[in-house]
Amino acid sequence: MSEQTSNSNTFIGYEYREITADHSSESMYADGYENFGWKLESVASSTIGVKTVTMKFKRDRKIRNKAELTRLQRQFDSCVKEISNMEKSKSSSASAAAYTVGLIGTVFMAGSTFAVVAENIILCIILAVPAFVGWILPYFLYKSAYAKKAAKVTPLIESKYDEVYEVSERANSLLGN
Repeated sequence: MSEQTSNSNTFIGYEYREITADHSSESMYADGYENFGWKLESVASSTIGVKTVTMKFKRDRKIRNKAELTRLQRQFDSCVKEISNMEKSKSSSASAAAYTVGLIGTVFMAGSTFAVVAENIILCIILAVPAFVGWILPYFLYKSAYAKKAAKVTPLIESKYDEVYEVSERANSLLGN
């Protein structure tokens, strides 16, 4: 009975945080936030998008070094966001180039179709050739542009990961774990 009384006098106030993140960065947030004193409460699929999850965390309000931990946490969040943006940049420019070439091919195919309707077979054939090239080329263009961008961005992403780990390590040392 005395053990129960001594435990009931111990009050811990919590602060809560909810994060919506991509599936790809879910484990990074779960592992990283632990170093800032947060405990993962739940993970739920978000209704915002198929590729996102909502993560709920809590931590003791009276945690030691809270101001420094909060500053390091902001730096962590910023690095994770930059990593996500760099990952997306690999495919965005490649997609834009592929879509543009595909659209140009479609314009040529429309011209070829109008030429058939006007019963100009020679013009139809002349316009159909670049149309088919414009429909086939985007796949190879996308692969090439993606590979070039990935080669440029991958070292930057790796350095951001190193920064994330350094920030997490400093935060963990502040917790005294």
